[in-house]
Amino acid sequence: MNLEESIKMTVNSCGLELYDILTTKENNIDIFRVLISSPNGVTLNQCSKISKLLSPILDVDEPMYGRYALEVSSPGIERRLRKTQHYEASIGESISIKDLNKNIIKGILKSANEKEIIISIEDVEQTISYKDISSARTYFNW
Repeated sequence: MNLEESIKMTVNSCGLELYDILTTKENNIDIFRVLISSPNGVTLNQCSKISKLLSPILDVDEPMYGRYALEVSSPGIERRLRKTQHYEASIGESISIKDLNKNIIKGILKSANEKEIIISIEDVEQTISYKDISSARTYFNW
């Protein structure tokens, strides 16, 4: 079993879903970020519990070389869409896409499959292939 599968099993055992795993560097600190989700939202207590359960696993199967900080959190209301499952789970939501030419496209996500998505922009549907997407995220009109 690889590290991602171990993390997913641990998160699922608490009735939550693994949304994503990211590694980043902020203020010269390496960060191993585990994003968890649930249809009912995620509480601080749930994040703390998952963090405590993951710590011994990460002690044995280190995810990053050297010192790092473990962060467990919700992906938030405005979350990155990187995997097909992310798009599928966001159908009906407002999304913002940056294409390969750095153009920003905003609309309502209508459908997603393994190859492409369909978004509605002012009641006009547009099909966009994943290979044409540089980055995407959900967004909330504040």
